Amino acid sequence: MMLRKQFILLFMLFCASTFAQTPAEYTLKVSAKISNQGSGQKPGFREWKDYPTRTLATLKNYQPTKDMQLDNYGGTTTIRADATGFFHVVKVNGRWWSVDPEGNLFIDKGMNDINIGVSDNNKAAFAIQFSDPSNWALKTTQMLRQLGFNGAGAWSSYNLLKKLDNKVKPLAYTVMLDFMGSYGKNKGAYQQSGHLGYPDNAIFVFDPGFEKYCDRYARQIRDNKNDKNLYGYFSDNELPFYKKSLDNYLSKKDKTDAGYIAAQRWLQDHQYEQTAITDQMRNEFLGFVVDRYLSIVSKAIKKYDPNHMYIGCRFNGYEKTVKQVIEAAGKYLDLISINYYDHWTPDAGDMRNWTAWSGKPFIITEWYVKGEDSGMGNYSGAGWVVKTQQDRGMFYQNFTLGLLESGNCVGWHWFKYQDNDPANKNVDPSNTDANKGILNSQYQLYTGLTEKMEELNQQVYNLIGFFETRKKNAERPVNK
Repeated sequence: MMLRKQFILLFMLFCASTFAQTPAEYTLKVSAKISNQGSGQKPGFREWKDYPTRTLATLKNYQPTKDMQLDNYGGTTTIRADATGFFHVVKVNGRWWSVDPEGNLFIDKGMNDINIGVSDNNKAAFAIQFSDPSNWALKTTQMLRQLGFNGAGAWSSYNLLKKLDNKVKPLAYTVMLDFMGSYGKNKGAYQQSGHLGYPDNAIFVFDPGFEKYCDRYARQIRDNKNDKNLYGYFSDNELPFYKKSLDNYLSKKDKTDAGYIAAQRWLQDHQYEQTAITDQMRNEFLGFVVDRYLSIVSKAIKKYDPNHMYIGCRFNGYEKTVKQVIEAAGKYLDLISINYYDHWTPDAGDMRNWTAWSGKPFIITEWYVKGEDSGMGNYSGAGWVVKTQQDRGMFYQNFTLGLLESGNCVGWHWFKYQDNDPANKNVDPSNTDANKGILNSQYQLYTGLTEKMEELNQQVYNLIGFFETRKKNAERPVNK
């Protein structure tokens, strides 16, 4: 009997971690396969599996209603916080929020890579649908607003999008700064699939010239400091914060290299033996590397623009599970940015840890699912593949419901605005043949996806209230 009770308890804990507190709502099944990227195999996919999925339609006792009254930024006017004139984050009644410049609570529902396509196919379609870049920016913003999005994520044409002269409600935009990437390009950094690679998989954060470089590089943001539509800055994308970063620095052939010297000194300061490196030591050193990087970059950003948020360098791999890394991030970031591809449903443990370890909320800054019915190969990039655009929409709802339920998430940025165009060869290897966009290379919407996106996006603030009420009811003691 005791073993049976223990089994039941373990099963309940598993369900709580995987499905928050509502496993009974995951009543739908969606067939999906995930990329084998990173497995060392030829690009391809793992086997098809059916994944438990939750949507608005399966939420127990939820009644969709028209969302609350929104301000020009897309914040809810029903709940207010202190207005600073700029976007920031705050905890209200136990839940984390973004706050827009007017002081209204705000969830950043963004789209990455909002740009005019550059291939011949893109150009031909553009000429039919848009009169000029300004007309594209206006129509694109109107379309995204109609779908319930309110933000422009990384690599978007924000200079075009913010010059609409009040013709449409603006998108809260982000800026990708590329501190380490630009510094490293003169020192051997090279393009990999989705991000830059660095010699020995070790960034140049210990170089004596890196801090001065960052100060000079950050001067470019001075003109942004009074822009109310700017949500925040990314300093880089997906840096190689690997499990064996300590080993990588120690294995450098040049023993005068600043990174090698720093790793040796770190071992000595901690009285660790190089011949007996453990995973605990690796995690401690990785936290040390991240702390140094973020401290330098944060200082430069805040010196030239103290008004806007620093939202990190988009953790995407092993580092996002390491307590020492996330603790370091909490010292310097306003919120934690995560590129999250390896879960069908956001992991409740991950979402708790990111905030518990850092003391800050998080934002998902890259994620997507690709559809087989697009006719594209879908081999490039990471993430999931499903059979239809409707399945893509169900994934979107399943994923965002998990984020909203966590209480620690202040937004998400879908990757991305437009599909890869196989005719465009001037892209990195992760963006060659994949159905990642909400529209194809002809600027045509995938309505099976976008209808589900709009349905969810228009309910966000009501959903937060629903989840918070349910959480409080569950915590209330039962009278016996």
